Amino acid sequence: MESYEINKDTVALIPKDDKHTIVYETDNSFIVDKSTLKIVEESCEYFGSSLEGRQVGTSALVGFTHKVPVIIEESFDIIFFPTASPRNSDCSWLSYEHIYKPDKFKGKTIVELKNGKKILVDVSTAIIDNQLYRCSRLKDTLQVRKYKKNSQN
Repeated sequence: MESYEINKDTVALIPKDDKHTIVYETDNSFIVDKSTLKIVEESCEYFGSSLEGRQVGTSALVGFTHKVPVIIEESFDIIFFPTASPRNSDCSWLSYEHIYKPDKFKGKTIVELKNGKKILVDVSTAIIDNQLYRCSRLKDTLQVRKYKKNSQN
C-alpha cells in the first residue's frame, strides 16, 4: 500500500524499516510503503494542518516541547504520540484512545489495546506511561476549552 491516512480505527504505526511502516488498525494490520513520520505528516495535512503546526499547538496548550503528542483530527479526538523523537527512524506512533495498558516485557513494552489485542513496542514502559500522561493532559485541556466555549454560548 502506498497511501494511508490515520483514522479513528488506526491503533499504531510501527516502523518496519526507514521506508516501510506496519499499520495496526482495530481489526487488521498491513504494510504501507512510507515511513511513520511521512504517514503522520500527510495525515495532519489531510485534516488541515502540518505536523509542525500540531506540535506547536500542543506546546502552546500544555507546555511540552519534546516528543509532544499531536491531535491528528480533533472532532474524533484522534491523538497520537511518538515513542521517540519523531525524526528518529525507530519512532513508533500510538493512538491514545486505543491503549488499555502497557506492561513490561524484557526491556520493551507490550501495549494491551482496548480490544484485547497486544502490540510489542521497542521502548520502556516508563516512556509509554509518560506519553500517556502527556496525552491525558492534552485531552483534558481540550475538553476544558470545549466546555468553556459551550457554556459561553
